[in-house]
Amino acid sequence: MGSIVEHAAAWLLGLVWVAPLLYAVWAAIHPQGYSTRFELFAPLTLENFAAAWDAAPFARYFLNTFILVTMVLVAQFVLCTLAAFVFARSEFRGSGLLFGLVLLQLMIMPDVLLVENYRSMRALGLVDTILAIGLPYMASAFGIFLLRQTFKQIPRELEEAARVEGCGTMAILLRVYVPLAKPTYLAYGLTSVSYHWNNFLWPLVITNTVETRPLTVGLSVFASTDQGIDWAIISAATLMTSAPLLLGFLMFQRQFVQSFMRAGIR
Repeated sequence: MGSIVEHAAAWLLGLVWVAPLLYAVWAAIHPQGYSTRFELFAPLTLENFAAAWDAAPFARYFLNTFILVTMVLVAQFVLCTLAAFVFARSEFRGSGLLFGLVLLQLMIMPDVLLVENYRSMRALGLVDTILAIGLPYMASAFGIFLLRQTFKQIPRELEEAARVEGCGTMAILLRVYVPLAKPTYLAYGLTSVSYHWNNFLWPLVITNTVETRPLTVGLSVFASTDQGIDWAIISAATLMTSAPLLLGFLMFQRQFVQSFMRAGIR
């Protein structure tokens, strides 16, 4: 009996989660008059996607978002790798205290720092730039912690063998530690891309023009109209912005799950 209840609850939660997506698909592929009329033989159309694409500069929004997530991910990989390697293998006085200070970032919500981050970007002259959107996130405490834990599990014998072969510290990092941590990099990369693809509040605060707005902010501006909301076009635009992440998950869901399991993310 308990198993039946658990399965029923799981299916119910699954339906609740997927219901908004199903409605968005329905509204996007049917004329506006059928947005709230669920008729089995309602006519299908793709005009909503064309109308949404023409109504706002989504090509520019996609480009801005791609530049943003790529820039942040590359910076995080470099900075987090170097910091994690130092905390995992270097022993020096105060390393535990420094690592604890790094972990304090995990306890601070990014929204709390909006005002201070904006002041910093304005002082640097970076307001309304893509760099300003990503700069506060380039040093990730979560990424440092995740990679540090992975690096600490790598046997020191491999490092010693590499030193015997004449490898320096940087060569050991790139040829021993980084290749063995690929599942962790994949898991962290997925979470980073997903977060920054969907991030909204900070990009809304720091950007003012089309040339710098990512998809989330562009979609919200596009949906803010005085003439009322066309749910069919809004749904089409929403599907366009979320399609890359959805398709990526559907195509590589097995690799996603395996990478998370190997990286120790639960």
